[in-house]
Amino acid sequence: MSKICCKAVTQINQTLRPATLISEIQSLLNLKNLDSAVSLTLSHPVQFHHPPYVKLLHLCIEKQAYDQARLVHRHLYAYGFHLNLHINTKLVILYSKAGDMRSARHVFDEMRERSVVSWTALLSGYAWNGYDGEALEVFVGMRRAGVKANQFSYASALSACTRLVFLSCGLQIQGCVYKGRFLYDSFVQCALIELHSKCGKIEDACSIFDMMLVKDMVCWNSMIGGFANRGYSNDAITMFRLMFRDGMTPDNFTLASVLMACARSKDLVHVLQLHGFVLKFGFGSYNSLNGSLINAYVKSRSVSSAYQIYKSMTKKDPISCTALISGYAHEGSNTMDAMNLFVELHQALMNIDSVILCSMINICANTTSLILGKQIHALSLKRLAYHDVPMSNALIDMYSKCGEIIDARHAFDEMKEKNIISWTSLIAGYGKHGYGNKAISLYKQMVDEGLEPNNITFLSLLFSCSHSGLTAEGRLLFNSMISKYNIMPREKHYSCMVDLLARGGEIEEAYTLVQNMHVKPNASVWGAILGACSVHDNVAIGKVAARHLFDLDPRKSVNYVVLAGIYAAAGLWDGAWDTRKLMEVEKLQRKQSGCSFFQSTSKRLLLS
Repeated sequence: MSKICCKAVTQINQTLRPATLISEIQSLLNLKNLDSAVSLTLSHPVQFHHPPYVKLLHLCIEKQAYDQARLVHRHLYAYGFHLNLHINTKLVILYSKAGDMRSARHVFDEMRERSVVSWTALLSGYAWNGYDGEALEVFVGMRRAGVKANQFSYASALSACTRLVFLSCGLQIQGCVYKGRFLYDSFVQCALIELHSKCGKIEDACSIFDMMLVKDMVCWNSMIGGFANRGYSNDAITMFRLMFRDGMTPDNFTLASVLMACARSKDLVHVLQLHGFVLKFGFGSYNSLNGSLINAYVKSRSVSSAYQIYKSMTKKDPISCTALISGYAHEGSNTMDAMNLFVELHQALMNIDSVILCSMINICANTTSLILGKQIHALSLKRLAYHDVPMSNALIDMYSKCGEIIDARHAFDEMKEKNIISWTSLIAGYGKHGYGNKAISLYKQMVDEGLEPNNITFLSLLFSCSHSGLTAEGRLLFNSMISKYNIMPREKHYSCMVDLLARGGEIEEAYTLVQNMHVKPNASVWGAILGACSVHDNVAIGKVAARHLFDLDPRKSVNYVVLAGIYAAAGLWDGAWDTRKLMEVEKLQRKQSGCSFFQSTSKRLLLS
């Protein structure tokens, strides 16, 4: 029975006239019946009327049926349609949409006739698929061929310049736009705004925006995003308000850009207001916006609000989880919440990347959780193909803070690539463990390898020298920082240097350094002087340091206690009694008793 039906269909197909065939294909295309339209096309010779075949290829693009499109392509070419401009242009578009730029280029190169649409199809295809350099080459080729670009050609070329941050080329294309007739085309103007804002010329972007006759949502989003990306948070929020006054309703892209601006400005009030807008306009279920909200709350120091949003998400994603864990790591508190969240992420088999692991290692470093840190280190070896520089730096910091300086050195030595943070982290680790000579030796090795130290490196070195009694070496490093590397000392550098000299008994030199500081001495500087005076029984300078400390922090009882001790050690009992009496007058509380932190070694987190 089936054989009889097939023969009948074959006979009917053979008797179909060209006009009837074209009409049949068009009917199937109007019904969006792609399979039947393709089957009918492949079973008959191609008729020399291109509209239905162009429409057939367009339906293939619409349904992303690229395998069927290739069959149609071969069939059309077999019947001589390789010379048809419209068919070839549609094929360039089709292969570009499929991401097959090699086939798109091949079709384009075989074309004997090309229109501006053909050139633009190839140009846009390259830009859409991330081949920005090739896109600009096509634009140049189009100009040399004498083909005048249209608004879509200009927009695609400008977008390529934006992604390449190639401002000089973009300005040349802008000059072509100004000479042509697309100066006031909104599509081109939006592309120009993107170019200037992302290349750091936000004032020029504003000028283009101001001269626009009609501003659509894309243009507003481009300006708001441009301000947010460049760090001009207040301007981004102002532009957001102006958009409202212009009668525009924000979309999810608008809100994401403004949330980015609020995150950078750490303005909790604005974040709360935007959270209200997200709910008001029905974007509460958008995971991308929830991730932006979590990040904004985290940056605004409201991790608890970020956690509430995370809990309300029906589908949790690694991006939101990463933002929340990073917030816990930065805040330094709620360590158990961060650990529970990490275990939840791990058990849900979500993708755990280096950012999450790095944040967890930082939490372990700040809480000196060595056991958990080792577990996460082991997990990172299983999950990551290699340790990137930030991850290795976090391991150095964690092992140093947890007292395992040898393991920190191993992590350092295993790094294939090191940056200034890597060297500085290990130098700081040596300093905290009292290995001042090793810290200086590592610094010299770093300089020999061509890396230039920064202010944090010198701060770590001065701290190392201070806690290892290397007064002369610290003095040389301090002078080298200023004279050789042109790094002006900050308050912390002066504090370390004063502490270094004071610990070495050079109280007069330390006091002279304080008097010659180009910044106002803080409590840390005067505290170092006072502490040294207590050790070396220097009453005169101790009294000066104490007076400054009383002015800077009058409620801190330890300063009164130390000064009273200096008086007592020198036999000046009246001074000691007066100082103690002053504490009673000021109703100062006694110094809090010290305490110790114990961590269980029996508890484990299951991280298989």
